[in-house]
This record gives sequence, C-alpha cells and structure tokens, in this order.
Amino acid sequence: MRTLSSLTIVAVAFPVAALAAQTRTPVSPAAPPGPIGAYTVVPELPGMGRPVDIAAVAARRQALMKRIGRGAVLIPAGHERNVETDYIQDNDFRQDNTFYYFTELETQDAVLMMTARGPDSVETILFLPPRTPSQERWTGLRLGPDSVAVRLSGITKVLPFDSLDARVRAALQPVYSPRPRQSNGSTNNLTPIVDSMRAVKDADEIMRLRRAVDISVAGHIAAMRAARPGMYEYQLEAVLEEGFRSNGADRVGYPSIVGSGPNSTTLHYDVNRRRTEDGDLVVIDAAAEWGQYTADVTRTFPINGRFTPRQKAIYDLVLGAQQAAFDALRPGTTMRELDGVARKYMRDHSGNLCGDRTCDDREFFNHGLGHPIGMDVHDVGISRPLEPGMVVTLEPGIYIQAEKLGVRIEDDVLVTAKGGEWLSAGAPRTTDAIERVMREGRE
Repeated sequence: MRTLSSLTIVAVAFPVAALAAQTRTPVSPAAPPGPIGAYTVVPELPGMGRPVDIAAVAARRQALMKRIGRGAVLIPAGHERNVETDYIQDNDFRQDNTFYYFTELETQDAVLMMTARGPDSVETILFLPPRTPSQERWTGLRLGPDSVAVRLSGITKVLPFDSLDARVRAALQPVYSPRPRQSNGSTNNLTPIVDSMRAVKDADEIMRLRRAVDISVAGHIAAMRAARPGMYEYQLEAVLEEGFRSNGADRVGYPSIVGSGPNSTTLHYDVNRRRTEDGDLVVIDAAAEWGQYTADVTRTFPINGRFTPRQKAIYDLVLGAQQAAFDALRPGTTMRELDGVARKYMRDHSGNLCGDRTCDDREFFNHGLGHPIGMDVHDVGISRPLEPGMVVTLEPGIYIQAEKLGVRIEDDVLVTAKGGEWLSAGAPRTTDAIERVMREGRE
C-alpha cells in the first residue's frame, strides 16, 4: 500500500464463500467454522465484541512498566467521531492504537492508568464513564465501571471516570502519556517507548496479522477470477472488498487502489473510476484489517487473463527483485539494505527492458522496497534492524508511464530467526499461477 518515497526507503460475481473454504487458516477452538475471520463474539463487549487476550495485554503492560521503572502512565481511549460533522468511512469509531495495545478493548472515552513504584509494585486502573441506557439505544452497548468490565478486561481495578482527576493529582512522578501536556509537574512522551515495543510482534499480534493477510488473499483471488475487459475499476474493487467483508474483515486497512492501464503507473491512485480495456495490466494494492491489525498486499494481473511477452518480462524482473530481497532477509539486516539488494538485482538483470537506463532507475522504481505493518499499515520500526517477530512488506515495482505499464508485487513477510516466512503466499505470485487462477474464474 501507499509505498514509501525513495527517500524513506460489468462485474462477474464470484462465490467467495467457496474461496474461503480453500484458503481458511486454523482458528481458535472456540471460533465457529465459516469465514476466515470468524470468532466467538462476546455480546457484553462493545465494538466488534472480540475477546481480549488477557495474558497478552497483561504481559505488554508489565513490559512497559518495567521500562518505566518508577512513575505513572496515562493512556486515553479514542473518541467516537461525529456523524454530523466528520467524513466517516467504514465505522464511526476505531480505537486508539496505544490504548488497544494495552487493553484490546474497543470501549470509548476511557483511560488506562498504570503506576509503578518498583518492578514488583505496579497498580493498574481502568477508568470508565457510567453507562447510560438511553444513549446506548443510539450508540450500542458500552462498558461501565462494574464487575463485567473487570471480568472481560482482566483488569482487577475498574473505577468510575469521575475519580480520575483525584488520582492524576496524586500520581507518582514522572507522568507519561501518548499526548503529553503539563499537568502536576513534568509529563513525558510515552509514544517512543511504546513504538519500540510495538515493532516486534508477540504471538497474539502475529495471529491477528495472519488472519488479516489470509482475508486479504481471499479478496485478491476473487478479483482475479472476476476480472474481464470492460469492467470498471470500481467493479473490481467491489468484488475485492466483498471478498474481505464476507470473510470477516473489520474494515479495509486503507483505501483500495485499483489502477488499470495508465493508472497502474500512479502509486497512490485510488479513485477507481476508469473502464478497463483489453490488454491492460491492473495493479490492485488493497488489504483487510482484522482485530485492529492490517495486511498490505499488491498483485498485478492482465485484465484479459493473459500476459503479453512484454508484460511478462517486466513482471518477472520485479518478481526476481522481490525474491532476491527475501533471500537476503535475515535478523540484523535493514530495509535500506534489502532495498539495495532489490535494486542491484534489477540493475544486473534489466538488459534493455527499460531502454537506455536500467529498471532500478528512480524514473521506473521510484519508491522504497517496503515497510513494517501492524496496527498501522505503515507501522513503527522502519529504521530498526530486523528482528524475529517483525512483519514487513517487500514491494518492488516498475512503472513505465510512456507505455501505460505498471507492475508492483507486494507481500507480507514475518521475520524469523533463520530468515523470513511469506505470510501472503496464498495469493498467486508468478505469471503462470496468476493466469491459472484467472482461467479458473472463466470455467
């Protein structure tokens, strides 16, 4: 998606339910069979009703306070947007990432407070506004300061929101917050500490990313199978996103990019209004969000199901550059170094494909190779050496505007102790595999 700059390193319906059965990954024993993203909803929880991994969030809180050593932390939840004045897409509420990271709750207008007087003396309090049944007829269920919140959050002390001010005034110094302000002494910025923690994903986060990736793969395959010359880009987008939604996506991870023909060479094109023509390549850069974590997958395919020799040659060069970067990926390497590996592959294998310049030239490959993903599609940790548990994209591309020919291939990769694991391998990557999937949609 939204590639980093070079400086920053008539629709044919497809039965997506059948596709889900082919691509589904194992889910927890409590989850019912069905769509990839299915889970057992907890009706007492607001938002998606997704159960909290109490052990995972408790471990994150403990790790944070160990870094703080001594002091207090205040983390506010997100606020509901105003449907009268804001431009709202998908949902009118998405939880603040930092609050979600430490609670996995989708409740609004809450505050998490943690106080550490030493490594073995940490107090955690969740402050919640009172429930208002008359308002809940409009807003849906809210979490209140009661025993239900204690049980579902795993936080043993839950207090009414109106007791927060007194606790803040008496807070142990220093005070840390993601949005620091002067209050009763010094207030420190918590964000750099949390970002350093979020760069390496724990098991719960990796599970969520796997689920988001698998849902995204299902949508991409559905779009390939439905593609026909003459379809509008937004019709492909509809098939793609139906594949996400029918498999349990919470929302799209970012606005879907469906660029055909000349639009395939525009990196952040997301208007999706053009009618495709026979012979076009289509670049789809789109992904689902599940459990507040988003995938980021791009595939390029011919709208008529057959690559021309010229399209195939450019595609295979991009694919080779991506594979070279993947083969070089190890703990300790950086995204900048992998970018160099991909560009060297293009330089060494370009021949005359891009004219009198090699295809790694900024004229043709004009963005960075990739970035971390997580709760943000461009997640934290871009400049850090890779570590096991980080999840990154590898997305080389070649864009030749004069020929209206753009190719980008983007996959999500989990860094392991020995190298990398393709998370999005279920989406066909080779030209033969893409053509085979597209033929299946025509049979």
